[in-house]
Amino acid sequence: MAVGPGTLPEFETIRGFRLGTAQAGIKYPDRTDLVVMEIAKGSSVAGVFTRNAFCAAPVTLSKEHLEVCAPRYLLVNTGNANAGTGAQGLKDAQASCRALAELQGVEPEAVLPFSTGVIGEPLPVQPLIAGLPEACGALSEAGWAEAAAGIMTTDTRPKGATRRVALPEGEVRISGISKGAGMIKPNMATMLAFIATDAKVSQPALQALLSTAADRSFNRVTVDGDTSTNDACMLVATGGADVALKPQSEGWHAFAEAVEAVLMELAHAIVRDGEGATKFVTIEVDEAASSREALDTAYTIAHSPLVKTALFASDPNWGRILAAVGRAEIPGLDLEALRIYLDDVCIVENGGRAPAYTEEQGQRVMSQEEILIRVVLARGSACERVWTTDLSKDYVSINADYRS
Repeated sequence: MAVGPGTLPEFETIRGFRLGTAQAGIKYPDRTDLVVMEIAKGSSVAGVFTRNAFCAAPVTLSKEHLEVCAPRYLLVNTGNANAGTGAQGLKDAQASCRALAELQGVEPEAVLPFSTGVIGEPLPVQPLIAGLPEACGALSEAGWAEAAAGIMTTDTRPKGATRRVALPEGEVRISGISKGAGMIKPNMATMLAFIATDAKVSQPALQALLSTAADRSFNRVTVDGDTSTNDACMLVATGGADVALKPQSEGWHAFAEAVEAVLMELAHAIVRDGEGATKFVTIEVDEAASSREALDTAYTIAHSPLVKTALFASDPNWGRILAAVGRAEIPGLDLEALRIYLDDVCIVENGGRAPAYTEEQGQRVMSQEEILIRVVLARGSACERVWTTDLSKDYVSINADYRS
């Protein structure tokens, strides 16, 4: 179950970035569960990671390797998170990196590992290592669609986005894939995302660009309010197009907008495929005193089980939204000035139900697959958006049966 069509695009290939997949049998037989991505020499690589204190062994190792070496390979396995596995988990991640490094003739530090799946179980290292020759043998610049499927866990469909951008400096391409459906909350989420461009960008500029774009996209989506142990988002600039860009460049703004658009599309695809989701919900808080106030209010609504179950039932129970705003701890909130809308239908004003509101109007909006909840606080000029889902019976079933 997912919202919208969710078809993969025809990916733009990125010169200097190749992807290969394999069926290693890490958890299930006959399922693609191993992905290798090869990065050309001289590329810049940026990353943002989970802020969960119990971050997984591959996250710890990837951050360490990024500090000492220019990455040449990204290694992704599904079926096992290698999180909550202590010292052995770190040894297993290191062994995986060594195996790929030996196979491809690079230093182990040039390999960044990524894992996703069940937490607290030992990583099946031998099947993973045994699958590496197949994945490396399949390396291709056209391997995006296969890789998008290969990084899925509870996802019901692969996720990808791509752009070709004409700039004054020349034409560049951007392509990316992501995975995630549950345990999704800002400060990253149970999600992995890999984006590459053939533009030439310095590592510091690339890192700043990714941090800003991820904050506006992946850090604005939430499915269930749980931040994962394994989140990572990587952005690679290979320079394959021989188009050099820097923040002072004429085309930088358009390039940055295109990168952010790819991240936004990938983030929205995760919400649309949220576990058991039947609704794609935008929550906008306008006229807040600050960005933080707007986001806190939006997340209070987005994380309310009562609001989310009403969305699933297509029930215009606007009192649940009102109550969520009221407990967002907004100091000195003027209830008479506050307004709340479902799409263009005003449901609350002057401290209570809007006089012109009817149950039929609310029902019409709540029956849609895509819904906008807009809150106008009348306190300032800040405006923020977050994206979320409803909470369905299928969400409970999926997560109750997850380990079986």
